[in-house]
Amino acid sequence: MEEKVPDRKTGLQRILRACLYTRDGLVSTFKSEAAFRQELGLAIVLIPVAFYLAPNRPSLAAMIGSIMLVLIVEILNSAIEAVVNRFGPEWNLYSKAAKDGGSAAVFVALVNVAIVWLICLV
Repeated sequence: MEEKVPDRKTGLQRILRACLYTRDGLVSTFKSEAAFRQELGLAIVLIPVAFYLAPNRPSLAAMIGSIMLVLIVEILNSAIEAVVNRFGPEWNLYSKAAKDGGSAAVFVALVNVAIVWLICLV
């Protein structure tokens, strides 16, 4: 059974539909990914802390940006995992490489947070 592809919209309808897809993606990722929930919790704590600790506005922007990057990369990692899982649960070298790459990207984003915060605060 195939699902019907929604009709293409233009103008305001396209923007509204894009917002709804964004909401759906955020809700889906929040519900299905414990790592995203943990990183979101970290962001909720660290962003206000950044406002307090940042020595200047460029540092504040870098500190908040580094945290937002982790959330972005985690959402993309979740999307990669969803696509890979669509093809089946059996082990596959390419599936492993895709999932490991997504995981490595999240790790690099987290290391980036540590480096940016260290540079800004020291």
